[in-house]
Amino acid sequence: MLKFILMLVFLIPLSFLNKFWWLVQSMLYLMTFFYMMSYITLTDFCNLSYIFGVDILSYGLIMLSFWICSLMITASEKVYHYKYFNSFFFFFVIFLLLMLCCTFSSMGLFSFYLFFEGSLIPTLFLILGWGYQPERLQAGMYLLFYTLLASLPLLVSLFNIYGFYGSLYIGLLNNISLSSLLFYMSLILAFLVKMPMFMVHLWLPKAHVEAPVSGSMILAGVLLKLGGYGLLRVYLMLTKLGLSYNIIWISISLIGGFLMSLVCLRQVDLKALIAYSSVVHMGMALGGMMTLTEWGFMSMYTLMIAHGLCSSGLFALANISYERLGSRSLLINKGLMNFMPSMTLWWFLLSSSNMAALPSLNLMGEIGLLNSLVMWSWISMIMLMLLSFFSAAYSLYLYSYSQHGMIYSGIYSCSMGYLREYLLLMLHWLPLNILVLKGDLFILWL
Repeated sequence: MLKFILMLVFLIPLSFLNKFWWLVQSMLYLMTFFYMMSYITLTDFCNLSYIFGVDILSYGLIMLSFWICSLMITASEKVYHYKYFNSFFFFFVIFLLLMLCCTFSSMGLFSFYLFFEGSLIPTLFLILGWGYQPERLQAGMYLLFYTLLASLPLLVSLFNIYGFYGSLYIGLLNNISLSSLLFYMSLILAFLVKMPMFMVHLWLPKAHVEAPVSGSMILAGVLLKLGGYGLLRVYLMLTKLGLSYNIIWISISLIGGFLMSLVCLRQVDLKALIAYSSVVHMGMALGGMMTLTEWGFMSMYTLMIAHGLCSSGLFALANISYERLGSRSLLINKGLMNFMPSMTLWWFLLSSSNMAALPSLNLMGEIGLLNSLVMWSWISMIMLMLLSFFSAAYSLYLYSYSQHGMIYSGIYSCSMGYLREYLLLMLHWLPLNILVLKGDLFILWL
């Protein structure tokens, strides 16, 4: 694992050199390819180096981090075009990728916590430095305080566990079973906020709406997965408590998911709509995982990978419209089929993946989550029906409102996408629908 981390560290000085944008971008894609070749399908840690190691759970999420960060650079060509502090922008993206790789490959819970919090800093700078409206300061504060407030109890409880058991190595903590309610709350609260669970989700739409395209892509693509990854690791110690108390989180997630679907249906801001849909998907993933069944654990992992690619692709699409029209409002972004006919196909493909249509990885994840929740209690069926129906409804709303209708009269031209944009969208959509062919890797990893 150290070879990839060192490679990233040595990319940082390159990003400050003049006219090195394309080289560093190509290097990131090359590293993604190298990492793809170090194929890991084991549930034990391998590729060990110092405090880092990778099992299949980490491998998928690090792969996703590399992929999304490479695509972020492709999407943010405007930063390079206008020379808008492009070297600093590169520095923050690479630093963020470094933090994410270290987070997902940490074998001790303390180093995991350290990098988990460290990933907040570059994200904050991306939002504050390259965001659009002045409200980005408020969004940054929301992000900071929500995350930090919830994660202090996590740190204290980790020190406590170290005091009791003398180790924070993830492999050794599988067999212990904590029985204190305080431990239970403090260990999972930070991850619930990061997911984000309904009721502690308010920082997410704000951060998304104010962030630049790269910030939105990494937030939706990888940073929400940190919470899910943390829960999958921590719940090995909390199984007994989870069986008693998880009903609370499952109820909140399912009801919250339904309410968020309704909120999606009355959004007029493209980015806000996609951001709220993230909360719905993550609510469903959280509910499935909290059932503590194998199906739930495995499907949550599948949906996390699927949602990372799908949501990131939708944000990239919204940004393509924003760059042409200078607005994210659905009142102006309508009738786009006349304005950008070739983009309509991509809107359709990504919207259909978002509602878990057939060939996508989302469908596989959602079927598993439905299974686990119905297995846990058939009463959850009622909320799941509403959730599935309204998920399809807001995806359809997003697609039909943006593509059909009377085009805004201030726009008189027809605009095609750049080759870069088609490549960017294809690299989001293709893995999302091709990975289903090797779906057993995602579902059978336990």
